[in-house]
Amino acid sequence: MSNALIIVDVQKDFCEGGSLAVAGGAGVAAGISRLLAAEPDRWDHVVATKDYHIDPGTHFADAPDYVSTWPRHCVVGTPGSEFHPELATDRIEAIFHKGEYAAAYSGFEGQADDGEGLADWLRRRGVARVDVVGIATDHCVRATALDAAREGFATTVLLDLTAAVAPDTTDVALRAFEGAGITTIGAPVIKAA
Repeated sequence: MSNALIIVDVQKDFCEGGSLAVAGGAGVAAGISRLLAAEPDRWDHVVATKDYHIDPGTHFADAPDYVSTWPRHCVVGTPGSEFHPELATDRIEAIFHKGEYAAAYSGFEGQADDGEGLADWLRRRGVARVDVVGIATDHCVRATALDAAREGFATTVLLDLTAAVAPDTTDVALRAFEGAGITTIGAPVIKAA
């Protein structure tokens, strides 16, 4: 059985200078790249997810509540939807786009260009264990890791390579990880309350 790294939403709009920036996002991008370079044989497969909005309905709002509505971000065809330049993409075998026409937080809601979902893609390659990194700890990383565990993958979140939106929602995410039997290593990058 093999293992995989899932890189969640390390996109320009979620990093400093982006429309929905998370403090420490650029550092997470660089940290993932350093780890991939330092340990090239650690994962058999590397995949990534992207928020990929065309018209996600009420997911965008002019006066967002930052819980279920957000400023415009990661719109298809805009620079903000691209991977952050500090993220090395040469090892990424497949990209799973999510949220074209509705809110989507988990990478397991996304599809590759050929329409295949993440769970099926991993299973076809005999993946049993996944490590999850990316942005944001308390939203898309949380949803992706929880779905990975629900799909039967042994799941670890490398928290040092995640950036979080807020302390309270991060606490909720960490409790959810524990409750789902997800292993966590390190601590997320998180701005002060």
